[in-house]
Amino acid sequence: MNKNRKISNVLARNNVKVLAGDGPVLLYAHGFGCNQNMWDRVTPAFESSHKQVLFDYVGSGRSDIAAFDLDKYASLSGYAQDVLDICDALDLKSGVIFIGHSVSCSVGLLALIARPGLFAKLVLIGPNPCFVNHAPEYIGGFEKEDLEGLLALMDQNYIGWANYLAPVVSAQGESGAVTAELSDSFCSTDPQAAKVFARTAFFSDNRADLPKVTLPCLILQHRTDTLAPVSVGEYVHAHLAGSTLKVLEVQGHCAHMSEPALVIDAMREFLASSI
Repeated sequence: MNKNRKISNVLARNNVKVLAGDGPVLLYAHGFGCNQNMWDRVTPAFESSHKQVLFDYVGSGRSDIAAFDLDKYASLSGYAQDVLDICDALDLKSGVIFIGHSVSCSVGLLALIARPGLFAKLVLIGPNPCFVNHAPEYIGGFEKEDLEGLLALMDQNYIGWANYLAPVVSAQGESGAVTAELSDSFCSTDPQAAKVFARTAFFSDNRADLPKVTLPCLILQHRTDTLAPVSVGEYVHAHLAGSTLKVLEVQGHCAHMSEPALVIDAMREFLASSI
């Protein structure tokens, strides 16, 4: 396969979109069950100051579901490889600022470890390196049996699962705008790919990877978050050298959707700081 064909395939596979602008590159990575549209409330604030790159993981949004590989995406390293492929396709070699939400925070860390010179800074929104509780030293938010039950619900009633999970993630109730957007996104995600991504996200343990990262990282923690309790943000901060922890007065797991102004302000302050 020639180089141009390979680049074209990667850009189509992940539905990559580039928002033209001058300045450093912001690369946005959405969370499980979401898609690149979830960043729509944030990207306008950086149009004049940054070049912005958005994409969908395979199985999400308008990605190419034909590219889904069960073995590859059974590990977060498979998603990290897609991030690296996107950067290669766009000829991004250094200075990229990675902005990840939820499980994509771990994906970003894995990509950084695999390609140390690629990123300059990371913004981690609601990171959780391990969703499973390992009491007493670590409380990730869930017992293993609870997550197995959630996955079983996906198999039995996918739409019911989506309608159940959306208000839990948004913390806005069933009638909230963010709840509706999340539910629509969950329902539009390919069910088979979603089940694989869910198991990969919920049962990965990336705590041992945190000490391997020393780049400046901004951790944006939600004050009340079922999927990533404050204790998780504090754990990530304690084990991620060079990190800054900012607790946002936000309920739910998606501040970039529910309270984008808080995320934008925190990002601007972090991006303006010297490396």
